[in-house]
Amino acid sequence: MQAGFLNFYGAVLNLRQERSDLIANNIANADTPNYKAVDVPFNAALASAISGQAGNTSGPEYRQDGVVGLNGNDVSLDSERIEAAQNGQQMQASITFLHQSTTDLVTALRPNPSGI
Repeated sequence: MQAGFLNFYGAVLNLRQERSDLIANNIANADTPNYKAVDVPFNAALASAISGQAGNTSGPEYRQDGVVGLNGNDVSLDSERIEAAQNGQQMQASITFLHQSTTDLVTALRPNPSGI
């Protein structure tokens, strides 16, 4: 049996990693003709992941806010870099919280050597 926060933060970290991979792929294809930027709708994907319903998965979607260039590509390197930085910060915050929570749990489960 896993603690609820482990399931939740496991799903958060998996989605953050998937989003990081998609952003990196968008950056790598910034000069590819007719390439359309994709991203994961994080809130919908997280809700789907923690609900545990197999048929209710939310996958990557095309971004709707991109300006299409002359070559048909809608990747904005500046926007992708900002998204990558924000996603990285949110991933680091989740890792920090998960680390502290598991440390606190282990400390709480340890027997008190002083007997008090």
